[in-house]
Amino acid sequence: MDMYNSVMLFVFGLLMLIKGGDWFVDGATAIARKFHLPELLIGATVVSIGTTLPEVMVSASASFAGQGGMAYGNAIGSIICNTSLIAAITIAVKPGKAERKTLILPVCFFAAAAAFYAGTAYITGKFSRITGIILVCGFVVYMTLVVLQMFKNKSETETVEPVEAEEESNEPIWKSILMLVVGAAVIALGADLLVDNGTFIAQTLGVPETVIALTFVALGTSLPELVTAITSLAKGHGSLSLGNIIGANLFNLVLVSGVSVIINPFDVPSAATIFGINASFVLDLPVMFAVMGIMIIPVLISQKLSRIQGISLLCIYAAYCSMQFLMPLFA
Repeated sequence: MDMYNSVMLFVFGLLMLIKGGDWFVDGATAIARKFHLPELLIGATVVSIGTTLPEVMVSASASFAGQGGMAYGNAIGSIICNTSLIAAITIAVKPGKAERKTLILPVCFFAAAAAFYAGTAYITGKFSRITGIILVCGFVVYMTLVVLQMFKNKSETETVEPVEAEEESNEPIWKSILMLVVGAAVIALGADLLVDNGTFIAQTLGVPETVIALTFVALGTSLPELVTAITSLAKGHGSLSLGNIIGANLFNLVLVSGVSVIINPFDVPSAATIFGINASFVLDLPVMFAVMGIMIIPVLISQKLSRIQGISLLCIYAAYCSMQFLMPLFA
């Protein structure tokens, strides 16, 4: 396999993830509407999980292949990308207001999950199967609380992946189920192409697979969130993307990381270093906490999104991506 074919297959894998995600979400949403489930519930569960499927599939495929660096990099990289690129764009272009009360649940769960995840990494230097089970259990608890909250207050503004209000489709249920299954299959195939060719490209260029995962793979698997954010912005609901991003980031920690660790436990990647110190400890995890703090803390205080937040986050993302490829100079 040569480099040209690998790059083409890598890009094709990204396109499959995007299209497969669209089919999966459309099919799942149609099925949910057939059973007259609340729109808020659909957004909080079906669509949120659907847009996170690319990350789940890529990390699961990487774990099955014994590539812990790819699984780790995809989860952490997606959080950084979601926050400092996708959310940053919507905030910089059209800042607005955000209700504090709608953010309390996802913010608290993200803070707890991030503290547990980072604490495990710093203290033990590895992610065991028990760690993965705890993370997935956290996902189950969070989704249960979200569903209960949605049923308790159906009139509350939607705080997760927005779903356009549509009349119930006359399409037969089997078509929706077929779309759901085909979408999941396309996502799985796209994930395999992404992991296999991303790893080959990294090895050929001498770049650690973690770096490829933290940048190109993370950006590719975050495209569904980017599309959602742009759609929200075009409709004048830019502030809605904040809750969506926090939810997606939480899923990356508790679902994406949890599943990949359960499949195949791995050590914290150490191929990339800065002045001899593991880059995961001095760059990746600190940047994850920093960008989330810059996005969330001002909102919790003032309930407003400011353009300076978006610009600051975009600058951090540019510096972070640049640092990933300049690390050999600081090894």
